[in-house]
Amino acid sequence: MKVEQIYTGCLAQGAYYIESNGEAAIIDPLREVDPYIKMAQERNAIIKYVFETHFHADFVSGHIDLAKKTGADIVYGPTTMKTGFNAIIGKDGQEFKLGNASIKLIHTPGHTMESSCYLLIDENGNQTSLFTGDTLFIGDVGRPDLAQKVISELTQEKLAAHLFDSLRNKIMPLPDDIIIYPGHGAGSACGKMMSDETTDTLGHQKQTNYALRADMTKEDFIDAVLTGLTPPPGYFPQNVLMNIQGYESVDDVVEKGTIALSPSAFETALDHSQAIIIDTRDPKIFAKGFIHGSYNIGIDGSFATWVGTTIMNVKQPILIVADEGREEEVATRLARVGFDNTLGYLKGGIKAWINAGKETETITSVTAEKLAEIAQSKDISILDVRRSSEYNSEHVENAINTPLDYLKDSMTKIDKNKTYYVHCRSGYRSMIFVSILRSKGYKNLIDVHGGMKAIKESEKFKISEYVAPTSLL
Repeated sequence: MKVEQIYTGCLAQGAYYIESNGEAAIIDPLREVDPYIKMAQERNAIIKYVFETHFHADFVSGHIDLAKKTGADIVYGPTTMKTGFNAIIGKDGQEFKLGNASIKLIHTPGHTMESSCYLLIDENGNQTSLFTGDTLFIGDVGRPDLAQKVISELTQEKLAAHLFDSLRNKIMPLPDDIIIYPGHGAGSACGKMMSDETTDTLGHQKQTNYALRADMTKEDFIDAVLTGLTPPPGYFPQNVLMNIQGYESVDDVVEKGTIALSPSAFETALDHSQAIIIDTRDPKIFAKGFIHGSYNIGIDGSFATWVGTTIMNVKQPILIVADEGREEEVATRLARVGFDNTLGYLKGGIKAWINAGKETETITSVTAEKLAEIAQSKDISILDVRRSSEYNSEHVENAINTPLDYLKDSMTKIDKNKTYYVHCRSGYRSMIFVSILRSKGYKNLIDVHGGMKAIKESEKFKISEYVAPTSLL
């Protein structure tokens, strides 16, 4: 019997390949499914099942394409949702035979009402592993406020109460030596304090996970899991509906998104489509020359998450500027979070645009050392675009917190006629922030190269630190 975790860092997402005696199952696949098919072919295995732990919000699952390409059955836990595709709606406790092993569905409502975990039982009848989706993470549990975005009567308090019961009655009674394989790790917006670790034993989680404390009352639990939640990215409900209703094949989406456009064709598409240009190059390179209106969301970062956070509508037309050879990667990663309306990419990149005689813009960046020099001679205004929790932990004295996560609200704090110096932790988010605001007419924003890390290393700024009060967390 084989179990492989396929972890995708930019989404902090774990999919799983399970195989026994020539039969395989995939749990929570990403949208591009060919890698799973290749894995099975290399092992002379047939993919029999696609198990879904719930209707995902943070990415579009590959369940539909994978079933079409392999003939596998799609399995969900108990749900009242009618899907736009054929699926087995499993019952609590139902077992599915996989080679010499079996996989038992354990219905664990709370993160969503259909949320289910899958218990792997080996050929000897031993319970070995639990694939927990967004019900139980390493160090955390799934947030119980997302399903209400789709079903209004499901309040977060009701869902949190269900989650408490699911954890206590369905998961915690299992053997301590069971391996927990969660759906996400640190960096995912589906939880708030997940560990960097991506597996653990259930016994260790009972000792270390705040939400599994044996002495917790249901009221304590509800308070703990709801405290500190921030609004989820705007694309989440749209991804849920795509996962329920169905979607266009990812192969077709990527093919359309990788149409090579000459500078003239690119400009024409921009003029007639109301498209947003997403320039995926390194922030430092982007700042030296870009097309007016471009959003710089670097591909070498949490690309898909920030696209979904800053562009609210997944149907938004998009044009791509990318480093040569990475265009398909960009289109694929956009499709992972449901952005299927990519119209193509600039053939030859910015160099071709400039060679065609077309205009570019630049963004001014300063080092932390230079910023310190400027601050010595005059009063300056600093924008800190990190999350509020990061800002509260430590920040430059008198800096204004304008989180990128809540760009619309943050913009209200900014005077278009005033100059601001903008930083994040390392420079990735600050360039996203500055580039988007530049596209909206904010021309007096200067990026701080290296972000908070460089500012602290310069030792020339007073840093205010905050110590959180003791709580249930």
